[in-house]
Order: sequence, then structure tokens, then C-alpha cells
Amino acid sequence: MFICSNCQKEYSKWQGQCESCKLWNTILEVPEINSSINKKGHKSSRSASSVEAVKLNELDNSDRKSAIKTGIHEFDNAIGGRMVQGQVTLFSGEPGIGKSTLTLQIIEALSEQRLKVLYICGEESPHQIKERADRLNLKLTNVLFLSEVNVDNLERYINSHRKDIDFLVIDSIQTLISPDIASSSGSISQVAEATNRITGLSKGLNITTLMIGHVTKTGDIAGPKIVEHMVDTVIYFEGEKRYEFRVLRIEKNRFGPSDEVGIFRMTDKGLIEVRDTKELLNQNKNDEPGSVFSLVMEGSRPVVIEVQALATKTYFPNPRRTTSGFDLNRLYILLAIIDKKLKIPTWDFDVYVNITGGIKITDPGLDLAVIAAVVSSIKDKTISSNKVYFGEVGLTGEVRKVYFEDKRVKEAKRIGFDDVAYPKVIKNVKDLRF
Repeated sequence: MFICSNCQKEYSKWQGQCESCKLWNTILEVPEINSSINKKGHKSSRSASSVEAVKLNELDNSDRKSAIKTGIHEFDNAIGGRMVQGQVTLFSGEPGIGKSTLTLQIIEALSEQRLKVLYICGEESPHQIKERADRLNLKLTNVLFLSEVNVDNLERYINSHRKDIDFLVIDSIQTLISPDIASSSGSISQVAEATNRITGLSKGLNITTLMIGHVTKTGDIAGPKIVEHMVDTVIYFEGEKRYEFRVLRIEKNRFGPSDEVGIFRMTDKGLIEVRDTKELLNQNKNDEPGSVFSLVMEGSRPVVIEVQALATKTYFPNPRRTTSGFDLNRLYILLAIIDKKLKIPTWDFDVYVNITGGIKITDPGLDLAVIAAVVSSIKDKTISSNKVYFGEVGLTGEVRKVYFEDKRVKEAKRIGFDDVAYPKVIKNVKDLRF
């Protein structure tokens, strides 16, 4: 049979475009099997347990352990303060971004709480993991490492050692193999089957599980979209490998908010939490044309960032527009507003916009800062480093109110900005002064 890797619609034959999600080249051939019963004739762990309907008010949770807190503030705050028993979390990010490093720091924190952790080594051997742990000076005393990728063997081991497992780590879900699937590891059918069986095992035995997942070249989680529906929490670890800052984003969370973030800084000793947004400031920044500060919201916390713009005379019929960390299509709109409302022509300038630190920003409150930076560069006039901009700009040039406005102003004053340009102060882009 043929299945769309994005929406899971099934087809009897291959075709180029999926009729359901309208995406091209997402339909792949997979073997048609009954995943609930394998070739050996036994059912999965969830199917094997007795089935019985219950009432919530009759459930007794007195024998359940308390929720799990890692003690890493930025991680705990992002996922809602704690992880509950049986919660399955999918942790993904670009190669080399620091997923395994953060995972080792998490299990060290759990180990210090005397929680029993089982780490499934699918990508690295226990010896290789030990080398990294020694380099980061991590003490993993209550952690067991199992080098196994066969899902059947994992199920048998976990079922027989349930009392010795409080927390389960799968590194990574793409390396697991089910003998019932006639395809290689990492294929759509293998990833879906492995996720289904690990999730069923975690739920049935009330084991909190963290699964590390790969991403594709487009930044999406590798494997079928149904994997994200199976799990309780989906976490993306983002950032530019050549920069030190990393952002932990929650895309889905059944047991807490899904709009929180955690901010870390990568060092040679591992990941360090960034609790104060002052650390994101470039302390060596000088007053230069095209450089301004802005306050954006990452989850429920205001974060100060630096916006840089460079406008140079173009020598081509079509001027170049390039962005890093900011939406290119949004830049086109803001340049049109500058042309129309500020009467400043941009057609003969190549315009480059960069968000320093390798952070990607989608907050509409960044509009005013981008316009200020571009105009500052065009006019070659500096903007004081004691001034901060934020506000959404409409097509008619009005500066619109943004969410958590008072919280941003309060944070700006705390950091030490003397002048805050925001919708209550600047009603229209024509009010900008340089």
C-alpha cells in the first residue's frame, strides 16, 4: 500500500500529489500489515493488558509517584513545570544542536534525585556516551545504558525490569527496528510502528519517556506526521550551531502550556540556562547606523534582541533583499510601507536584515524595530543603544498594539533602557525620529 508521510492518507497505487494535504512527493510505499499483532502471534504490550472501562472519580492515584521535575529551570518551565507518569515526549532538533547534551544533563539531574533511568543507545555505544559524559563532568550514577534497537527485545527487557525504571530515554526513535516491518530503520513504517509500541509500553507501565527524533532538511520531524499525534509533548530545540544561544520550543503539550520556551547557552561545559534576558544583549555594541534593540515575546517572557539592517546602493535591476532570523516576505511588506508612508525610496537599495545570535523571530512586534533599523541605515544615522522599539505596523502605517505590551515595557525599564518606543508613544511610522 502507499501512504502519505504528511497526513497518512492511504492509496492503492503511487501518485505524485496527495489529494488530502495537496503536498507533492510525500506518498511512499509501505508493507500492509496488522501492527497490533506481530508475526510471532503475540500482541503488543498495550493490547495484552486487560481492557476495562473506569470512572475518573473511582480512580485511586495514591500509589502513583509525584510528578517528575528535572531541576533544570528552563526545561521544567517550558514543559509546564513537570512531567507526569506515562508522559511521552518527542525531542527533536537539527544535528549537532545539543539534543544529546541536554538529555544527558536532564538524566544527571534525575539521577541525583535517585530516579532510575534507562537509556536506550541506538546511535552511540555506551563507551561513546561515557566519553561525552566525562567531558561534560556529568555523574550518571543511577542510569542504565542498553545498546539495543530491536523493539521486541526492548519490550521484553522493560517488562521484566519495570521496578528498575522510572524514566526511559530513546536515542533515537529513528534507529529502532521492528522485525515485523519489511523495511530499513528510519523508514516511515518503522518509525510509526516503533513510536506506537514504545508509547503503548510507556502508557501501560506508567513510565515517563523521552524520545529523541531526527529532523528533515526542511526542519520537520523525520517520519510520518502521525508520530507527533501519538506522543503527549513535542519539543523543538532550535538555534544556529555557530552561535551559542539555543531556544527550546514546545509545539504540543497535553499536560501544560504549549507556548513556553527555554533559553540556553552552549559552552564547552555543556548547556547553561539563560534566566535573565540581559545575557542576550551584546555588551560590546556601539551606536552604529542600522542597529537597534527590540523586545519580543518568547512564550510568556519578554526577550531583548538586536536587529541589524544594512542598506547599500544596488547595481542590479532588481535589488537584493536578504534576511537571517526574520521572515523575508514580511520584509517586503515593511519596505513597501517605508516607500509609501515615509517617502523614502528603497528600490535602489540592497537591503539585508539580521537578528543577531542566530535566533528566529516570528513576533509581529518586531516590525517597528526592523523599519527603524532599515531607515537608520539608509539615512546613515545612529540610534542610541538606550532606546528600544517594539510594535506591529499595519499597511496604512499605523503602529498597532501587541500582546503583553505592559510586560515588555516593564522588562525594558528593568534592563535599563531609558527610551521605549512602542504603540502608546508612536501611533504611526511617520512619528519616527532619527
